[in-house]
Amino acid sequence: MEFAGMLWWLRAIQQSEAVSQNGSETFNFMSGGNEEIDLDHRAVVCSDFGFPVLRITVCASNYTGTYASHNILVDTRVPGSAPEGFDGSEGSLASDVDNTGSKESSPGNLENQNKIVKNVDNGLPQEEGRQPEQSFNLKINGTHDNSSTGRVGNETTITTSDQVETSVAGFPSPSPVTPSTNSSPSMTASVLDRNISTPAVSGKSNATSVELSRTITSENNENSEPVHTDLRPKDNSSSVTTVTKINDRPEMPVLDVYSLSDMNNLLLQSRASYYSVIPQWSSAVDHELQDVASQIENAPAVQNDPNLYAPLYRNVSTFKRSYELMEQTLKVYIYKEGERPILHTPVLKGLYASEGWFMRQLEANKRFVTKNPKKAHLFYLPFSSRMLEETLYVPNSHSHKNLIEYLKNYLDMIASKYPFWNRTGGADHFLVACHDWAPTETKEYMAKCVRALCNADVKEGFVFGKDVSLPETYIQLPKDPLRNLGGKPLSKRSILAFFAGSMHGYLRPILLQHWENKDPDMKIFGKLPKKKRKNEYANYMKTSKYCICAKGYEVNSPRVVEAIFYECVPVIISDNFVPPFFQVLNWESFAVFVLEKDIPNLKNILLSIPEKRYKQMQMMVKRVQKHFLWHARPEKYDIFHIILHSIWYNRLHQISPI
Repeated sequence: MEFAGMLWWLRAIQQSEAVSQNGSETFNFMSGGNEEIDLDHRAVVCSDFGFPVLRITVCASNYTGTYASHNILVDTRVPGSAPEGFDGSEGSLASDVDNTGSKESSPGNLENQNKIVKNVDNGLPQEEGRQPEQSFNLKINGTHDNSSTGRVGNETTITTSDQVETSVAGFPSPSPVTPSTNSSPSMTASVLDRNISTPAVSGKSNATSVELSRTITSENNENSEPVHTDLRPKDNSSSVTTVTKINDRPEMPVLDVYSLSDMNNLLLQSRASYYSVIPQWSSAVDHELQDVASQIENAPAVQNDPNLYAPLYRNVSTFKRSYELMEQTLKVYIYKEGERPILHTPVLKGLYASEGWFMRQLEANKRFVTKNPKKAHLFYLPFSSRMLEETLYVPNSHSHKNLIEYLKNYLDMIASKYPFWNRTGGADHFLVACHDWAPTETKEYMAKCVRALCNADVKEGFVFGKDVSLPETYIQLPKDPLRNLGGKPLSKRSILAFFAGSMHGYLRPILLQHWENKDPDMKIFGKLPKKKRKNEYANYMKTSKYCICAKGYEVNSPRVVEAIFYECVPVIISDNFVPPFFQVLNWESFAVFVLEKDIPNLKNILLSIPEKRYKQMQMMVKRVQKHFLWHARPEKYDIFHIILHSIWYNRLHQISPI
């Protein structure tokens, strides 16, 4: 039976009364039989319809994922029979997943019952071995009331036992879970993600109140009570709404080295395929995004814009229209929950300053930030990957497990308190993280989020069309981030190429082996003496034609932005590194990319670039510079706005235009 058919059938019996198990009490389904079934909402709903001969269980889950799946469970036994592990008053289903994804059945697992399971999905391939990491009980009592549970105003509410008084900004707290007499709770079901098997729960047919082990609410006021925010690793066996690991990745060719040409192809493929996530229920913001995506797709041609030099961009018309629509449309909701210093603590100085400056400037922004999450197109997860490492990492442990667990607990809290994560599986959520470990820490539970990462490594799970390459900006003086900006004119750039830095990783020793003190045109050094470091480093960049940006431990380096800051043409030597703002900027117009294997031939490669071409590239560096500068107050087209635009732009590419 198709799910739509089941919906029609349920509506047909909506006004009817069913005889309960003892045959003496009757009650109407669907809140007295005068409301439509709401299949367009957001939380866990498992409902039994009791009949003398036939019992049908329809259950829907708010689990995260991408595609849709519904299980319709038909039990042909008479009402008096009970499933395995069923004591006659409560039904339970426990589903555990081990590290390999295998499932262990509980005594109440309904797969052991005599039933027919029919999967209704969207026709997309199903994952194997993914089971919800949750267990819960459904308890139905003999009394019911039309008004006490199920809905608050026009919003559907699923109320559970341990957080009944917790409310979410923009949504009022639900009434107590125990209903008064003569009604039944509203029955709802949500469109599901992926192919996660829907857990089914059975219970006595003469009952009406639902008791679960946690609270999921949809509410309507701005006041919220404190929630438990100790997110350190703990036993989360009591968690019902939990975020699952995402094991699938978009398919892409497996190469040892991804050239810039390969990356361009992967980006184009991602745009053509629309790496989309189907929301569990529709929202007004979805239609707004579809309309915006259509406008961008049909952007008017831009000619001679004084603020945008066309050769710098992949498509200047698309970029300009997308940026304009971001300014007009975009609303971001920032979750307020979470303890300092990991949450809401921007680091404004040093190597990881990009994530901190973005956090501070977004949280202070009135144009893009909304206090009403229902109006949000994007949701910001305001954690600092730098403070996560500094606070929780155990020195010399070589383990990130507790850091990953902390983030998972944070997501569990967000997913249990708000409906928005579960609506898209996190696809409309984003993070901005500059620490080297961020890809590893976020690839399991935040895989569907738009991830802005400094360590943008194709081999480490960077997803073209979804993830954003975040510029790594080294800030020495937060009070004056533009100090010493600019470089010498071309006539005073006498050095062909410059590099200085610590011997991090395997590549830099190779660079020095071939070029340190080997050629007067090639100023290649290790770490400069501390006394001379600040002034000499900047002066070398200001007086060099090309600045070598060799990877360290990871693919990213602050030298890319430093070279642009000092108006030196960057030479990027880092295989598989996705350069910042890759989906918008034409990097080949202002930077040189050298494969790691070609380090011995570095000077010849640079000398082979014609002088005219070099002058064009250096001019382009000066023009693109504004996109990489932090200002005390954000300015149009600066790094804050381009980071936000890149996140917005990638989110739009997950939305099919109207």
